[in-house]
Amino acid sequence: MKLGIVGLPQSGRSTFFSALTGARSDRETHGSSRTDPKIATIMVYDERVKFLSEMYRPGKTTYARVEYLLPSGNTGSGGPKPENEIWNQIRTCDALLHVVRNFRGLDGSIPNPESDFWKLEEEMILSDLIVAEKRLERISMDRKRGKKPEGEEFSLVRACRDILEKGHPIRMYAELAASPLLKGFTFLSAKPMLVIVNNEDEDETLPEWDRLPRQVERMAVRARLEQDIASMSPEEAEEFLEAYQIQESALDRVIRRSFRLLNRVSFFTVGSDEVRAWPIPAGTPASKAAGTVHSDMEKGFIRAEILSFEDLKAHGSFQAAKKGGRVRLEGRDYEVQDGDIITFRFNI
Repeated sequence: MKLGIVGLPQSGRSTFFSALTGARSDRETHGSSRTDPKIATIMVYDERVKFLSEMYRPGKTTYARVEYLLPSGNTGSGGPKPENEIWNQIRTCDALLHVVRNFRGLDGSIPNPESDFWKLEEEMILSDLIVAEKRLERISMDRKRGKKPEGEEFSLVRACRDILEKGHPIRMYAELAASPLLKGFTFLSAKPMLVIVNNEDEDETLPEWDRLPRQVERMAVRARLEQDIASMSPEEAEEFLEAYQIQESALDRVIRRSFRLLNRVSFFTVGSDEVRAWPIPAGTPASKAAGTVHSDMEKGFIRAEILSFEDLKAHGSFQAAKKGGRVRLEGRDYEVQDGDIITFRFNI
């Protein structure tokens, strides 16, 4: 899971990135030059993993991980052109976090987060339109040379172009945006998006917008305040959280929304050697889930032994849950559910 952080100049996206990564970043890559992006790998804290670790006392406990990428330079107006390398840095991301300013600027300027959102949205649409038109031109040239396009690529790219020409993002058309044949084009406007409204320290509300984007949710964050809290000791941070009535950190809220944005669930593997969380797309069949643990498990898949976390917690032990009939065997097409504890049976 990798999510790119975008925003107009002065939106506070760097502050937001710092707030996210300051508290629980496993590692951060700053890049070797000013043109390289920053990438932070963050541990996804999960009470269920903690519970399982305390129960099994393994040699190793591994939480899920999520990556956040901050591209170098300025995206959008005032920065480089949309088709340049800045956009290319985020094309490989699975989703986008779009930071918009909702605080007074250093010069006292009044924020207009709705206008800022649509400004950058239009630039991403334009960037995608350029990509689609170039591909259609190449297909047209190939046709003149007698080479026919394979499959549905031409019709899909043309559908994208028609949508983009109307000023609409591809994500508005979920089936088209999810087409495997379009994956290689890495269209920016096809990616799932969460809008981060970057508020003043004292403001925790979402501003009213006249025109809400479709297929996009908004979330209010006080990035500067959260950045300060992330740099504090646990004792100091607790005082600030109480003073500003923050029930949950921005990091945890963003991670939870990131999972929802990408439609991810987590299953667990347990044992004396390791307890581990494995994030996968919702609807993943058991055989494919086995492949995330090891390719041999998918190749030689026989059955999946399933116990839900809630059943384990309620019964107190695996043996008690099994005696109570809560442990079951499922085949390769079983859709893994969030919280499943799985032992894969396989033979190579």
